[in-house]
Amino acid sequence: MAGRVAAVSIVDAIAADLRNRVFSGELHSGEALTETDVASSYEVARPTAKASIEKLVAEGLLDRGAHKTARVVDLGPESVRDIYVARAYLESEVLRRLASGRTVPAGAVKANRDIAALKTGAPLDVVEPDMRFHTSLIDAVGNQRISRMYLSLVGEVRLCMSRVQSLHLLDTALIQAEHQKLLELIEEGRGEEAAQLLDIHLGRARERLVAAMGGEPGPEADLPPSGVIAG
Repeated sequence: MAGRVAAVSIVDAIAADLRNRVFSGELHSGEALTETDVASSYEVARPTAKASIEKLVAEGLLDRGAHKTARVVDLGPESVRDIYVARAYLESEVLRRLASGRTVPAGAVKANRDIAALKTGAPLDVVEPDMRFHTSLIDAVGNQRISRMYLSLVGEVRLCMSRVQSLHLLDTALIQAEHQKLLELIEEGRGEEAAQLLDIHLGRARERLVAAMGGEPGPEADLPPSGVIAG
């Protein structure tokens, strides 16, 4: 029996390609993306190009004022902090709830194994399983509204992750090790400690990215792996 193949609209296909080009850095911060250029590049009508662009505007990957050309969002230090703080609020509470039931999501376990198995050394290869790890934790709570709230941040979160990896700001082994510790804390019912580790995990990435963007980093940028959690 043949497997099902999901139909993808032209708008979604173009949006997906543009999204990947933003994440990879092919489309640079502040770069203009006009409907005419998109229509010409993908050989589609301007309404189709416009709809594709608007999808990325809604995801926070493109910025577009009234009657202005869309541009790749220019993430500054404060925007980075806003994005990481927003996700930390959601993820911290999710970790506490998962730990209260000692619920370790299979999807998160699989994602972290995929990170550990990476052999290519290409920094951007870790972004997809890293994003999948965190999303699996969110979805494991089983609350559609929480999942939708997190989904609204995913585009910007992934953009930050891509920048962190492309700038070589975090070691993949450290990411994987802290993920593993989070899963162990959840399994042991130690939700508050899991939330504390998450703050370290996200804070280190956040402040190193802030520094790379010309901002003044906080002390979290220099937190060592050994400073994770005491016993």
